[in-house]
Amino acid sequence: MAVTIKEVAALAGVSPSTVSRTCKDNPSISRETKDKVRRAMAQLGYEPNFQASNLASQNSRTIGIILPVSDRDAYENSFYLETIRGISQFCNRHQYINTVITGQNEEEILQVVRTMTRSGQVDGFILLYSRQQDPVIDYLYNEGLLYVLIGKAYQYTNQTIYIDNDNILAGQEATEYLIGLGHQRIGYIGSDLSYLYSADRKTGYQTALLRHNLPVNPDYCVQLDSPVLEDNASLTALLSQDNPPTAVLVSDDIMAMTLERICREHGYSIPGDLSIISFNNSLFARLTSPQLTSVDVNSIQLGVEAASQMINHIENPNLLATKIIVPHHIIERDSCRKLSD
Repeated sequence: MAVTIKEVAALAGVSPSTVSRTCKDNPSISRETKDKVRRAMAQLGYEPNFQASNLASQNSRTIGIILPVSDRDAYENSFYLETIRGISQFCNRHQYINTVITGQNEEEILQVVRTMTRSGQVDGFILLYSRQQDPVIDYLYNEGLLYVLIGKAYQYTNQTIYIDNDNILAGQEATEYLIGLGHQRIGYIGSDLSYLYSADRKTGYQTALLRHNLPVNPDYCVQLDSPVLEDNASLTALLSQDNPPTAVLVSDDIMAMTLERICREHGYSIPGDLSIISFNNSLFARLTSPQLTSVDVNSIQLGVEAASQMINHIENPNLLATKIIVPHHIIERDSCRKLSD
């Protein structure tokens, strides 16, 4: 089995990115550190891809944007489109090119990333998501490649540059908004909890209920694998309980649109029978009837900050990993109502 850059880093007592920069003879790495890394490379028999290193050192000025694995949903979600817009705007101003990478499975994405890296076609990668046990992140970290996450880092936290909202606080504030309207039976609808934004928003929802001495009812919580459902059995079951929730926090505007559709099909009035608050404040929030109250996560700014940090670390490779929190705020519309006393 070929020796990895991570093994060289462990023997030399440095980070994988330091090994990668040593291979490129980056001037930010001291001569002493370079000598230590090169001794470790020689001891382990590690052979770097000098062709890629040489090409990358010629300043390709290209950033890869990695979408989550999906055959459809990622292309329909305006959060990703708005974030890419922010990345592109910043890159255009600084004369960097960006290219979008996606695939129907992780191996497809990894193959593109490997090809671009080995040919020296890219300076770094921005991932538009963060999730647990992701082989793409593992590959980028173990190869010492520069990457930025949009979302909180689950692994390699101290070595990872990431841009995020405080999703726990946002989930808490959205739930407390409903509590302030008099709701006590509040549900939560979210996506796969391996995506950290969804897990954090649910944590914030639970925190708010507990702070106000309200029960956390597992029957009020629904996890959806896709924001656009053909089979709506889980949402129908949520609404058909003996004491259904009077309000629901939904982790995405598209899911909230799906919930609105199912409510109409079953004769439920919004906000008369059910108040809804969602996330992202996308175009979808304004296309619904009634329009959705939604938490604006400032998608464009997330992209701008990610591109800014990427370019800053490309041009200043000795910087420490940065963590940036972009603020959120609630946009009030017509999908929530105050309960009568």
